[in-house]
Amino acid sequence: MESTDKPAAVAATTTTPPSTTVAASKCPFNYSAVDVGLRVVLFAAAVIAVVVMATSKQTERVPVPGLPTSVRVPYSAEFTDSPAFVYFMAALSTTGLYSIITALASILLGRRPSYTNTILLAFALMDVVFVGIVASATGAAGGVAYIGLRGNSHVRWDKICNVYDEFCRHVGTAIAFSLFAAILLVFLTMFSTFALYKKIR
Repeated sequence: MESTDKPAAVAATTTTPPSTTVAASKCPFNYSAVDVGLRVVLFAAAVIAVVVMATSKQTERVPVPGLPTSVRVPYSAEFTDSPAFVYFMAALSTTGLYSIITALASILLGRRPSYTNTILLAFALMDVVFVGIVASATGAAGGVAYIGLRGNSHVRWDKICNVYDEFCRHVGTAIAFSLFAAILLVFLTMFSTFALYKKIR
């Protein structure tokens, strides 16, 4: 009886550690699926912001200083009139391209359960960089948009949104989607960092 029990005990002790090791190495959630979903939403937000800003051109007849008020000349307002809006377009366009590249990379990682720590670390670092880019572009465009909405009496900058109302609505909508994209990037940064932590723990 003792001779038959000992091999069974030895077999149990030899087979238990590998199973616990495999369970510990597995990711407790489907990282790739959630990451791809967030990056696709980020791409959509960036593209919508770019398209809305690009189609914000509006032409109105406005009075010219020094001439009678009855004399009105057509003037156009578009995003190329402001360096802040141009920077906004460049930043959000780059973010959209970045989101597509990283989404494809995340899909490839999903087909390989043993995704590397290097890729997760690269995602986390690049997401932080793009948080700064999108946040700065949103702040710059928002500052110019606020002056267009309210003006600034101290430096005698007149508001324009009472004239170019459609242009201002487009700008405001684009800034709202840009802010949403910045929030998504913050979540992606936290998510990539958490996944890396669970992987190396």
